[in-house]
Amino acid sequence: MKKRTFLSLSASLALGLAMSVSTASISVAQTTLRIFTGGQQRPDVMRKIADDYEKRTPGVKIEVEVGGATSEQQQQYLNTVLASKDSALDVILIDVIRPAQWAAAQWAEPLDAFLGADKDKIMARYLPAYREANIVGGKVIALPYFADAQFLYYRKDLLEKHGVQPPKTWAELQAGAEKVMKAEGNPNLSGFQTAGAPIEGTVCTYLVPMWGAGGALTNAQGQLALNTAEARRPFQLWADMKAANVTPPNLAEIPTDRIRQNFQAGNLLFAMNWGYVWQRTQNDADSQIKDKVGVVPLPGFTADKAATCIGGWQLAISAFSKNKKAAFDFAMYLSSPEVAKAQAIAASHLPVFPEVYTDPDVLKANPWFAQALPVVQTARSRPVSPAYPRVSEVIRTNMNAFLAGAKTADAALADMTRDLSQVIR
Repeated sequence: MKKRTFLSLSASLALGLAMSVSTASISVAQTTLRIFTGGQQRPDVMRKIADDYEKRTPGVKIEVEVGGATSEQQQQYLNTVLASKDSALDVILIDVIRPAQWAAAQWAEPLDAFLGADKDKIMARYLPAYREANIVGGKVIALPYFADAQFLYYRKDLLEKHGVQPPKTWAELQAGAEKVMKAEGNPNLSGFQTAGAPIEGTVCTYLVPMWGAGGALTNAQGQLALNTAEARRPFQLWADMKAANVTPPNLAEIPTDRIRQNFQAGNLLFAMNWGYVWQRTQNDADSQIKDKVGVVPLPGFTADKAATCIGGWQLAISAFSKNKKAAFDFAMYLSSPEVAKAQAIAASHLPVFPEVYTDPDVLKANPWFAQALPVVQTARSRPVSPAYPRVSEVIRTNMNAFLAGAKTADAALADMTRDLSQVIR
């Protein structure tokens, strides 16, 4: 006969209690948050920040999911995930252009309840543009992670060698590029590059010179305003540079990070790009231009009237997350002056807190930050609208078609006007 062992009632209760405590401990220890970031937003830096958070917060594990080299690719993936109400993601990095879209789609958990009575005090710490970008319909949709704006990067060594000053106007840039390219005689050296592929960055390739010319996408009443001479200036600017061979023939194929790669390889004189480029040129093992880079505000048609696009990334909590409070706590840590400083030093990500720009450690790593704050503060926003994905598509595809030679300036502007009139009224 098989021998059986019975536990006493007290022993059974004790074991049950021990198992309950053990299970609770395991549950805490296995609280896992997954954050989504794009490949261009330095996931390696995010991983180090997440590691520090795990050490500070026993019982929380952070998984970093990386996807999409561009804002559009990232959003295409997220559209699928969020439309199915998938709870796999907890914290999501979203482009500064996205909060209105996410609020309308109800993909982001409003953060007001988590912020509580300190909401206004907390939001007041951020640069105004980022505070405003993340509040939609009076609700906080996301928290700022890092700021951004477009700057003009240039080969300091080549400009000094050929007696060219950093340009303050587009005409000075073109003349300087022609002079240096002719003197260098290097067939691999391109004069200037901006985003030309059908991606989000190409929206700024159109808007920046239009703004600099004194134009605007809409008038004071919010109506489309592309029937102006200023709306044509970007087409003429890039046509002139193409005719002078300052921009490469394949500009319409070049996305944002390709510009950085070309510049870093020593094959580009002037680059219109975002803040992250600095650290890559100085720290990447394959960089050919370490200590040879300068950064200044973008040129304008006149020296006193330039413009730039605001950029940056925000931290949204998925409306479908099963760990919203833990996700919010992590997002608050990421959206802090401490992390802003760490990012600035490690990745040259521009801070969303004004005081971090003057931190001695930050300026040691990024000397050009001393002049960056006024640029970020005056950078202009792309249209804020739940329909922004369509607005972006219309501008970037028409700009790309013009740069590729598939459309004339007249055709591109006419098509842009027709299609935008359907979403901007």
